[in-house]
Amino acid sequence: MSESSKWSSKIGFILASAGSAIGLGAVWKFPYMTAANGGGGFLLVFLIFTLLIGLPLLLAEFVLGRGAGVSAIKTFGKLGKNKNYNIIGYIGGFALFILLSFYSVIGGWILVYLGISIADTLGVHTTTDHAALFVSVISNTWIALGAQALFILLNIYIVSRGVQKGIEKASKIMMPLLFIIFLIIIARSLTLPNAMSGVTYFLKPDFSKITSSGILFALGQSFFALSIGVTAMLTYASYLDRRTNLVQSGISVVLMNIAVSVMAGLAIFPAMSSFGMESEGGPSLLFIVLPQLFNNMAFGKIFYILFLILFLFATVTSSVVMLEINVGNITNQRNTNRTKFSVIIGILTFIIGIPSALSYGSLSNTLIFGKTIFDLMDFLVSNILMPLGCLALSIFTGYVLDKKVALEQLHIDESKKTSILLFKTWLFLLRYILPIIILIVCLAQFL
Repeated sequence: MSESSKWSSKIGFILASAGSAIGLGAVWKFPYMTAANGGGGFLLVFLIFTLLIGLPLLLAEFVLGRGAGVSAIKTFGKLGKNKNYNIIGYIGGFALFILLSFYSVIGGWILVYLGISIADTLGVHTTTDHAALFVSVISNTWIALGAQALFILLNIYIVSRGVQKGIEKASKIMMPLLFIIFLIIIARSLTLPNAMSGVTYFLKPDFSKITSSGILFALGQSFFALSIGVTAMLTYASYLDRRTNLVQSGISVVLMNIAVSVMAGLAIFPAMSSFGMESEGGPSLLFIVLPQLFNNMAFGKIFYILFLILFLFATVTSSVVMLEINVGNITNQRNTNRTKFSVIIGILTFIIGIPSALSYGSLSNTLIFGKTIFDLMDFLVSNILMPLGCLALSIFTGYVLDKKVALEQLHIDESKKTSILLFKTWLFLLRYILPIIILIVCLAQFL
């Protein structure tokens, strides 16, 4: 591996990994799921499962990535000493390719709305009917495709510059700014009238509202929110030096992900409580509900622009890893022809994403299994490929991976009983508990 295919610092790796995990799901899906499943009780269950399920799977990807030190599609074959295991890496690469194809559609919408909001603030354009505006934006063929292309170009530029100069540098800028913007918005949200009732609903557990379906949603969110199962974290770990403590890094990434999820709730719930608005999930939250919400605040248009910038940072830090994995798979993680393959894969991603971009316009009547093309791609990745990847990750690490590799990568001192006990607990979870939980979550989605 060339020198440029390594992180320059531990903090760069942690910020990039956290950025990969902190995407739209954590920022707009989590508040909605919390509202739909009882508030504080759901939050508590999510926190427990993230630590007991998400963290062990994240550590598994870290161990495999650094242990092999090669591209994702070669990792499993190398560590399992059988090329047939590389199918796991291919599934992850395919999942990320499809994921970026429709994820870039949402990224394009954010860019469009950022432009519209700036024009609105400057008085160039005035928006009153946010629902109608959203429909007009996503149904316009040229706007949808142009915005998607622009978002992919942004990703191509970052990835083409390499790990240190591209991904790491972008993460070091965007992730701190993301937290700063969040704190500004939270401070404004908490100063609104009746804001504390929203905070209480979000943070105070009401166990009477916890349902079996809510528990399953929390289970799914706990490992999906960390970008596990698609070789993203595995690839980032492969760029690490041998001295970095994987356990500490894993805990840092998980805590940052939890922090952003909590901050998203503290930014949205108090404001919604103050203005008596209902929480919604998906695009309607960002592009219809939040504009109306911020319009009711003093300097609300400025705060909405900040929120869109925050969403853009969260989206880009997640999307670059989707492109990086497949560029790394082709270039074997070297800078040779990196720009060339970043452009090629970016163009292919745009082409594959065209039907998703048109799902709310000219292809809105095209349904497959009762779903739009966009929703079908989302279902394929989130409900089939990612769970399959998590299951394969758990089984491979628990049963196939040489324990000596895991001990070495986790810096386990075999003379210390506590360390060995924690290691055995981790293996026990991967072998016997997590596969069952993942299967339950998968089956529940089809019932």
